[in-house]
Amino acid sequence: MKVSTNYDKKKLEKFLETNNKSHFMQSFYWTKVKDNWKNEFIVVTDDKKKIVGAMMVLIRKLPKLPCSLMYAPRGPVCDIHNKEIMTLIVSEVKKLAKKYKAYTLKLDTDVLATDTEYSDLLKELGFKLPKQNKNFEGIQPRFVFRINNMKGKTSEELLNSFESKTRYNIRLASKKGVTVKIGERKDLAPFHKIMLETGYRDGFVTRPLEYFEKMHDALGEKHFRLYMAYLNDEPIAGTIAILYGNKCWYLYGASSNEHRNVMPNYLLQWSMIEWALENKCDVYDFRGVSGDLDENNHLYGLYRFKKGFNGDFTEFAGEFELVFNPFIKFAVDKGSKIFKAVRQKLFLSKKK
Repeated sequence: MKVSTNYDKKKLEKFLETNNKSHFMQSFYWTKVKDNWKNEFIVVTDDKKKIVGAMMVLIRKLPKLPCSLMYAPRGPVCDIHNKEIMTLIVSEVKKLAKKYKAYTLKLDTDVLATDTEYSDLLKELGFKLPKQNKNFEGIQPRFVFRINNMKGKTSEELLNSFESKTRYNIRLASKKGVTVKIGERKDLAPFHKIMLETGYRDGFVTRPLEYFEKMHDALGEKHFRLYMAYLNDEPIAGTIAILYGNKCWYLYGASSNEHRNVMPNYLLQWSMIEWALENKCDVYDFRGVSGDLDENNHLYGLYRFKKGFNGDFTEFAGEFELVFNPFIKFAVDKGSKIFKAVRQKLFLSKKK
């Protein structure tokens, strides 16, 4: 096996989409969304020039510093237990680090925390796993809810597997007159308005409208869907779903402060799950929840909502790092904490 620099883009995209470790954040589509980052694809081929492994790396130069951050979101895409493939990928990462003067590589593979074989291999290759927290401190969520057993099931079978309260709320939304429609690009503006309302209410910084428009344009109808919930023709909630490979992800959700009693979010989730079923997905991913399951945790309501769909509470191995410059890493980590705190404070002050 060897690292290939002369690869066929169409063959690589097919490999990325059909591999059992496929993830939309490792695709060419995602590089168009993250076009404010540079990107490099590391491709490993076997003796017959067949692609057997790949990893897309995003690179961003830090402002006013002569160094870069490298990040491989949910990579690599390969047999993650194959030491030869993993070693080749890491050796190429080190070359990229020199090329871009990177101080670290962050990597958060879609792999369970119980997969100690993979974690041990990463550590053998020089990666470290920083202290892991239980809320949303990493770039990607470490705890998610997933429906892993949906393949081959009918809508009725899956619906009946939900908790009774969840089934009730899905039906209640319809009875109360809530309708769900697949949105167009123009519908991203009202969705974003509701997203801002949600961010102010729940205390998180939201993406600008242009980011969602970029996602829509880059991923296209095959991979991207906006779902909007209406009551009396008024938009009251919305969600964004991504379908790629054998998985479907609930990526963003927003709900108005009004009409929450008609349960639009339940009907929106069901609509996205039906899309996953139509496309014969193996996995529907509700994305992040807190790992702190104390009922007093302010994020417990999010856990309770997603739990009602009878998914699996899933913990990933975490955000590993391959550090090339410890001094710069220390300085950047300290500065990032201050920046995030100030950004959130400024964002929330706008609602006053």
